[in-house]
Amino acid sequence: MLDVLLTASVSFIISFLAIPVVLQIAEQKKLYDIPDERKVHTRPVSSLGGVGIFGGFLLAALLSIQGNQNPEFQYFFAAALVIFFLGLKDDLMVLSASKKFVGQVIAASILIHLGGIRLDSMHGLFGFQQVPEAFGLALSYLTIIVIINSFNLIDGIDGLASSLGIITMLIFGTYFFAVDQQAYALLAFSMAGSLVAFLIFNHHPAKIFMGDSGSLMIGLVNSILVIKFITVADSPAILIPVDSAVAVGVSILIVPLLDTLRVFAIRIVNGRSPFTPDRNHIHHLLLDRGLGHAAVTFTCVGINLFFVVFAYLGRSMGPTYLVLVMLVLSYSGLGLLYYRRKPRRRMVIAKSMNGITELKTTSKVVTLTHEASVADKN
Repeated sequence: MLDVLLTASVSFIISFLAIPVVLQIAEQKKLYDIPDERKVHTRPVSSLGGVGIFGGFLLAALLSIQGNQNPEFQYFFAAALVIFFLGLKDDLMVLSASKKFVGQVIAASILIHLGGIRLDSMHGLFGFQQVPEAFGLALSYLTIIVIINSFNLIDGIDGLASSLGIITMLIFGTYFFAVDQQAYALLAFSMAGSLVAFLIFNHHPAKIFMGDSGSLMIGLVNSILVIKFITVADSPAILIPVDSAVAVGVSILIVPLLDTLRVFAIRIVNGRSPFTPDRNHIHHLLLDRGLGHAAVTFTCVGINLFFVVFAYLGRSMGPTYLVLVMLVLSYSGLGLLYYRRKPRRRMVIAKSMNGITELKTTSKVVTLTHEASVADKN
């Protein structure tokens, strides 16, 4: 327990001290995320919070997790570095969806082929147990990439992604601590500590956003933890086995996961790339109903916790029936929310600090100076 508390405390302190430094640098360099017709913020805000999150998480995890007893973690950290720098570049300069996808595939391949994070079984879902190796690899890649993107896509309003990330990390961390999987518990709590520190600066109105470097990192860590959870919890030899482990694992990530799958499906049906941005996410639907940022965050966190409790209490139903019931409940609620939403808000025209209207550039982070505005005009 002492190791867990120290790890969470170290990650919290490092991130809490690092984020003001990031804010200061962003202010000096005038590096901001400029609002547009799709975004919900109306003023320039730095999107480099992932730097502070990653710094606290990585240092705390490296200090607490014994690499000689857990050799797979060196590959987890290697994948985390790939995702962090991929997200950081996307925060500074717009990356195409194909380049982001390639980077995510590289990180997933490190986890699967070197770190041993893979799904070799369906664990009773739809009546299947062991699956062919090729199918297991494909399923593992799909699971990791979808979860990585799910937290990236749910990060649309102040405090939402970080709050959901804290919930998932605490649940996974508590379970792994209870079953004596110390390293995975420390991994979860190191991320939780960093996210708590970040949330202090990210509640509405946010002083800083986590950006892709932060949201993709939360997704990566969650993909490691949920696959490990399903593998461990389904084993009868474990100290605390969990029936319907797949369904329980899905419930822990249900809000970002199902929202991502729904949005991807809508985009594909409409003939667009699944990575094309729009305003169809659950937080957009709730905002269009008149809820504020805090209310949307509490609603989504409450829904997520409800499904976790529901899945745990209903685990005797079996993974297939439990997943189907959760799908019916969640998509029924989303359907009512979608078809009864209010008209969307009007587009906000962003202006620079000197009053000059901002022009579209290839960078997501725009330098708000008079010289840059003149250069854009030319």
